[in-house]
Amino acid sequence: MALVEQRSQNIPLLRSEELSSIRNLLCLIKYLTPFRILRIIPRMGSIHMVIPQKEEPPALHERAMDNLKYIRETMERATAFTAISGWGQVAIGITALAATFISAQQKSFKGWLAVWFAEAVIALLIAGWSMDRKARAAKMPLLSGPGRKVAFSLSPPIFAGGILTVVLYRAGLTTAIPGLWLLLYGTGVITGGMFSVSAVPIMGLCFMVLGAAAFLTPAGFANWFMAAGFGGLHIIFGVIIARRYGG
Repeated sequence: MALVEQRSQNIPLLRSEELSSIRNLLCLIKYLTPFRILRIIPRMGSIHMVIPQKEEPPALHERAMDNLKYIRETMERATAFTAISGWGQVAIGITALAATFISAQQKSFKGWLAVWFAEAVIALLIAGWSMDRKARAAKMPLLSGPGRKVAFSLSPPIFAGGILTVVLYRAGLTTAIPGLWLLLYGTGVITGGMFSVSAVPIMGLCFMVLGAAAFLTPAGFANWFMAAGFGGLHIIFGVIIARRYGG
C-alpha cells in the first residue's frame, strides 16, 4: 500500500483542458484515422448532385407537321366528294341515248349486249376524264378520302351486275338484264353518293325505281327504260350538278 501511494503521488494530475485534448486525439485515432486498417467508421463518400435527364421535346416543326396532317385528314373525311362532273354526266347521257338507238337496230340479243358493253366502256372513260379535269381545276386530289369511298361503294354493285349478267344470259333470262342493270347501278350510285353531293343519291334512287319498273313491264319496253335511265337521268342530274357544284 505504501508503494502504491508513493507511485500515485509521483503521477502529476492533469487539468480538464488536457483531458479534453487527449479524448479528442483518441477519438480521431480510433474513428477518423487515415489508416484504413485502424479505421472503424469509413469516410463519407463525396456528394454528387444528381440531375434527372429530361427527354428532349420534339422539334416545333415536327409537331406542326403532325397537327397539319391530322387536320387535313379530318377535313378530307368530313368533306363531300365534289369532283363528279355534271357536264361529264351530260355527255354520258348523250352517248347512252345514241347507244339506245343503235341497240334497237340489232337483230340479236348478242348485238344488243355488245352495243351496251361498248357504251359502258365509253361512259367509264368519259367519267374518269371529266372527274380528273374537275379535280385538277379545284386543286383537289381525285383519290382523296371521299373519292376512295365513292369508288369503293360504287364498285361492288357494278361487279355484281356483271356476274349476274353472265348468269342470266346462260339461263336464257335475257329480258331481266335491263332491269338488273338499272337496279344495281342505282344501288351503287346511292351508296357512293352518300359521300358526295346530295343530288347523287337522289339520282341513284331514281335509277332503282326505273329498274324495279322494268322488271314489271313487258320486254318490249326495255330500250325505253334504258334510254330514260342511262340517258335521261344522267342528262337531268348532270345539268343540276353542273349548275350547283361548279361544272
